[in-house]
Amino acid sequence: MKNPAVRAHQRTVANNVWHIPFSRVPLYNLARKGLLGGLRPGKIEKYYVSCNRHIRKNTFVTRNYFDNLPPPLPTTFFHPKKIIAMHINGILELSRATKRAIFLAVDSMFVPLALYCAFAFRYGTSTPWVPITDSWVLFPVISMWGVGIIWALRLHRIKLNAFDTHSMSNIGMASLLIAFSAVTLSYLLKLSAPRSVPLLLGLFFCIFAVAARVVGLNLLRWLSERGGNRKPVAIYGAGAAGIQLAAALRQASEARPVFFIDDNPNLHGLMVAGLPVHGPAELGKLIQARNIEQILLAMPSLAKKRRNELIANLTAYEIEVQVLPSYVELMSGKGLADSLRTVAPDQLLGRDKVALDTPEIAKTYAGRVVMVTGAGGSIGSELCRQLMNCNPARVILFEQGEFQLYSIDQELQAEAKATGIPVVSRLGSVTNKARVAGVIAEEGVEIVLHAAAYKHVPLVEENELEGARNNVLGTQVVAEAAAEAKLERFILVSTDKAVRPTNIMGATKRMAELVVQDIQTRNAVTKFAMVRFGNVLGSSGSVLPLFQKQIARGGPVTVTHKDVTRFFMTIPEAARLVLLAGAFAKGGDVFVLDMGAPQKIIDIARRMITLSGRKVKNPETGEGDIEIKVTGLRPGEKLYEELLIDDDSLLPTPHAKILRAQEGMLSQIEVAAMVRELNGAISAADSDRLRKLIATRVEGYHIQEWDARISGG
Repeated sequence: MKNPAVRAHQRTVANNVWHIPFSRVPLYNLARKGLLGGLRPGKIEKYYVSCNRHIRKNTFVTRNYFDNLPPPLPTTFFHPKKIIAMHINGILELSRATKRAIFLAVDSMFVPLALYCAFAFRYGTSTPWVPITDSWVLFPVISMWGVGIIWALRLHRIKLNAFDTHSMSNIGMASLLIAFSAVTLSYLLKLSAPRSVPLLLGLFFCIFAVAARVVGLNLLRWLSERGGNRKPVAIYGAGAAGIQLAAALRQASEARPVFFIDDNPNLHGLMVAGLPVHGPAELGKLIQARNIEQILLAMPSLAKKRRNELIANLTAYEIEVQVLPSYVELMSGKGLADSLRTVAPDQLLGRDKVALDTPEIAKTYAGRVVMVTGAGGSIGSELCRQLMNCNPARVILFEQGEFQLYSIDQELQAEAKATGIPVVSRLGSVTNKARVAGVIAEEGVEIVLHAAAYKHVPLVEENELEGARNNVLGTQVVAEAAAEAKLERFILVSTDKAVRPTNIMGATKRMAELVVQDIQTRNAVTKFAMVRFGNVLGSSGSVLPLFQKQIARGGPVTVTHKDVTRFFMTIPEAARLVLLAGAFAKGGDVFVLDMGAPQKIIDIARRMITLSGRKVKNPETGEGDIEIKVTGLRPGEKLYEELLIDDDSLLPTPHAKILRAQEGMLSQIEVAAMVRELNGAISAADSDRLRKLIATRVEGYHIQEWDARISGG
């Protein structure tokens, strides 16, 4: 009889082992029983191989052995939707240049392929080597010529989402030109190729080019509908409104139409706009089967009573129901204050956007440490965003407003992680010399983009001393710090209000320009430049957000004078112009953008009202939705703005729409006296002294004493 202690030990061992020869246990059984960390049989080969020697030596394995295996892979790791979404995002995030290069390469390959197919079709064989040999010169020449035709007709610029009959006509034109080229070449070289071959060449190229885009478009739609986190929705109503809604949802990234529901039994079982149509009786089952999260009621002509009954029936499924407004509601604008169309800034320009994409930008900022002052402002924040595309070594955000700095920092940190470009945030005022110099030295700054300024005309007019301190002395502090550190470039963001100013804001910006020009004369290492532009649509304090709020409230939209005109540009254009100024700077330059003719503010107001889906109210008849009210010119406001002090000073730059102005400047002694007097006025809190200084030193400065006379309508 065995010792009781020995028996107890044997029982313990027996409870912790399987007395199963592993040679008799199939690998999939191990996975099925969860012995390999929950991995599927196809994913455990490496585990089996690593354990093979141990398994052969032992007929049993302890449970603790499997406890030490790596944890199972997450069940979502191999989820098809996540893989699809990853590929879709990868495709969509490709640069525009990369997409165009792909299309150009594919279309270029279609030319020799189409020529081969033409020979094969003409001679009825897949191996037409003899006739091809007799006309072999067609292949290299037509291939190269075809690339030129594709490039000239911009086939590689056709967007898949915008592929339409116009795009097909361009492809057809390219096919005809390629065929004509083949005919001409065959005639000139007296080749033996039959006359039908060039025609078949054009036909096959057209088929290939169109088919590739149709297949690509449908594949992209198929992937987008099945991948990502798009919310599956059902559309109630398979009429014209429902079809248009389905087409719009396919272009959006928030929702994915799955099927139609319609009361018309004649439509049940049919495919409309690529979606199946079902009857209302099937809705409950379909919601569960297709995981529908929302129903969109697209029957705008439905009577109000019937619509309410239908909504009540749909809400019984405990699912969100959204209703497309009726045509009457759309026309009247009732109840649509929250759904007003957003007006894009470029819709108000009155001109085409200026393309400012040049290789000089990337070359100038790539690998450099760039500091942006006023990084939390409208222009400063956009500068930071665009700098992230220039592959700098590091971007330094310098801002005195804590919340503004926090906001842009939070926005850029995600991109910083993705790109590997460090983003550093530093709180501080541009008037603090020690702080500015300390940050420049600590971070190894090479380029400074100075966008920090007080820019709101009425506020600066009432707080002139602080405006001068920030705009003039702040600029001097940052510019001198850049010169002392021997930075590569310093770019000042100025304004058209600096030209013959009628307000303190414009005058202080002109004084800042004079200070920068003076520092340039005493520094041969750092390139100083200024960039001057008009009103920036969409920036804080501009007419765009103000008018949008007024329209949303139902009006009135206020303008100061019916004849006030301004130059306008978008925030991206302004930021791009600043970056280009840094690239083109030679020293002491003033850069301006050719922004076309100035526009009346009242015309901007009318355009915004119209684009928002409303009508301008007629003051005589009272017809319309939104009133335009003239309030009178504000202090310091002028009827029109200018970009240049001397129109004859313009010089060209490598960009046709960007001009360089060579303008007059003060002497070193005059600038020093101006700064000294300015410091005295600020120290004494003497506004009158400041205004006298501005009148003396700023060319063209004047107060519009006639504002009161002309403020009326």
